[in-house]
Amino acid sequence: MRIDTIIQSLSRASICAVIGNFMERVAFESVGKVFRHRPALFNWLGKEREGQTVALRNLSFSAAEGEVIVLLGPNGSGKTTTLKLISTVLLPDAGVVRVGGFDAARNAGEVRRQVGIAVASERSFFVRLSARENLNFFAALDEVPHSQRNGRIDEVLHNTGLEEQADTLVMKFSSGMYQRLGIARALVKQPSVLLLDEPTRSLDAAGTAHFWTMIRALAQQRTTVLLATHNFSEASAIADRLLLLRRGELLATRASKGESAETLRAFYFGMTGEIDEAASAFNV
Repeated sequence: MRIDTIIQSLSRASICAVIGNFMERVAFESVGKVFRHRPALFNWLGKEREGQTVALRNLSFSAAEGEVIVLLGPNGSGKTTTLKLISTVLLPDAGVVRVGGFDAARNAGEVRRQVGIAVASERSFFVRLSARENLNFFAALDEVPHSQRNGRIDEVLHNTGLEEQADTLVMKFSSGMYQRLGIARALVKQPSVLLLDEPTRSLDAAGTAHFWTMIRALAQQRTTVLLATHNFSEASAIADRLLLLRRGELLATRASKGESAETLRAFYFGMTGEIDEAASAFNV
């Protein structure tokens, strides 16, 4: 059958669906995640009981190619869980997570090839190896071709400001340097989707500004970025769109490019109903 015949046989809805899947780099379709817990062994004298925590409830959203989405929300709202579902560290209990058109549960290997993730609590590096040696190990683990490995490692060391510490043992790193190395590890595979959980928490002012510039450059290169943060200045500097989560549900979404940190702060506290203690103290 000729290709033009096949195209003509497709319904308008089918064509729109194909185009939509191509444009959407990440898609959540009514996703739910529940963590079930049991009391510790020999805890019959304590108060701990079996139960469950709903981390995400019926969450739906999509992220386009080259879009920077910032996840905001109180502690326990589901931000980190959302990132871990995209990376396949966790799998959904309900709904579907798609990355590049692949189902994260059914095609986890294909999804992992596209995704890089860095979390503030990263502790998987080998402290008796240098930064370069660690990156070489993880590049091999991520199947980066051997012929490209050194070039990519040099590039991410430069982009994260770790060139001078490339051959320093990780055990000598400060918390900020360690966090930069986590971002470098996420970037070395050149992911089409970059996931970041509080990436600037331990960075100084100069490192934070450099990071924001790097994220905007990645977006221009069509990398999709999803970033969880509590920093309104960070959201203002890099976000194309905000997703506000609360108790595992999507409370609001907002196009935010060009908006000030003060505007985003007012939006956050207005939507969550939390008390902005800093603003209250200032008004007093």
